[in-house]
Amino acid sequence: MVFRSLNRTFAGDMLENILKEEQCQQLTDLIRESETIVCTCHQNPDGDALGACLGWAEVLHTYFGKQPQVFVPDQYPDFLQWLPNSEKIIRYDKHKEGCDWTLQHADLVFCLDFNTTSRVADMQQALDASPAKKVLIDHHPNPDVPAVVTVSEPHASSTCELVFRVTWQLGAFETMGKHFAIPVYCGMMTDTGAFTYNSNSCDVYFIISQLLTKHINKDKIYRNVYHNFSENRLRLMGYVMNEKLVVNSELHASYFALTRSDLKRFHFVKGDAEGLVNMPLQIKGHKLSISLREDTEKENMVWVSLRSVDQFPCNEVAARFFNGGGHLNASGGRLECSIDEAVRIAQQAIVAFEDKLK
Repeated sequence: MVFRSLNRTFAGDMLENILKEEQCQQLTDLIRESETIVCTCHQNPDGDALGACLGWAEVLHTYFGKQPQVFVPDQYPDFLQWLPNSEKIIRYDKHKEGCDWTLQHADLVFCLDFNTTSRVADMQQALDASPAKKVLIDHHPNPDVPAVVTVSEPHASSTCELVFRVTWQLGAFETMGKHFAIPVYCGMMTDTGAFTYNSNSCDVYFIISQLLTKHINKDKIYRNVYHNFSENRLRLMGYVMNEKLVVNSELHASYFALTRSDLKRFHFVKGDAEGLVNMPLQIKGHKLSISLREDTEKENMVWVSLRSVDQFPCNEVAARFFNGGGHLNASGGRLECSIDEAVRIAQQAIVAFEDKLK
């Protein structure tokens, strides 16, 4: 069952329903009938992925009286480890045997912030083999997860927005507190670059107004995420902008490549490269920024992040050149090659989209 139409208006203080009445009842029945419930997200979890998992787990616990488990494929950034209930998150890469057993015996799995099971990386086999019924809540295009209920809206600001909207329609929001509102706000904030892109819908700000009724400190949430880096991260940022950034002024595009030795020099920890790809877009007239980063452990593995502005489709670049995809202005991918080859591919990608970049 797939339902994708979101009415982007609200009347008075009520959001339009995201679910049909029978779909809402089906979701409620699924939850009430299930004992073992898992919430999971994509590899390299970001603020939206973690926020959606933690926020939805709080709904399942507080409103439905369930004891859901949150599984993530691997490590998540230090600057998100302050989120409420993050200490309960179980990393698949650290507890594979236990996670595999739980997935095999689960009644219900919520797939949050990914559109295909390949995005959970090493957890894919266990997730695909799980006999549990699956519910997908996601804002990436082209959902391809076999689910009994699919909430898919690519135009939503974030998966956390969708989690809020489902919670609102279920009538659960009034019973929620800070442990719901904080991760949901954090996910919406991080997936819109602190509300600087993909956030022009008035619904986004209505949702924020409702989250603020739970007495969250949105300014502190911002500082916890964006003002919570190490000295090494700050010096890495300066190094990238001064030494590594390659700008094609004619085509309004740029790229930078971080080698394993670069990362070692600045004592890189996961999350230190977060947001660096956005910075070149501050150049007047710039349309595309590409970040290339060698994996710290795997040979010939390069992680790619892309950001763009206005109508330039960086998701098309990601799909065509970097085995990836995503949103119009924020996408990612990966290459199984050397960093030098990745640079050549980035150069080719920029030239290939010359007509749209000029």
